[in-house]
Amino acid sequence: MSDTVTNFLASGIEITGTIRFQNDMHIDGKIDGEIISDHGTVTIGEMAAIKGDITAGDVRIYGHVEGKISSERCELKRQAVLHGDVTTRTLSMEEGAQLKGRTEIG
Repeated sequence: MSDTVTNFLASGIEITGTIRFQNDMHIDGKIDGEIISDHGTVTIGEMAAIKGDITAGDVRIYGHVEGKISSERCELKRQAVLHGDVTTRTLSMEEGAQLKGRTEIG
């Protein structure tokens, strides 16, 4: 986890509803709902399970996401599993990452 992360949701925490934040957020828990930040960075950790749409400046996915991604930059790390559409300016996908959905890049 980066030293610049200002918000952290640990594993074992489960939230139903919308999360809005500024700056950066690291999530290792379970979320059933939207994650929204105008310009911040959200990191979905290896232990995280997200069921809902994510809108943020940067989105980094190490865990599981079921929902749409809307961002300036989206990174799918090697163990990432994403079931949903991606709308982003820049998409980075490591070997082993899984994406089931449509992408709109640019």
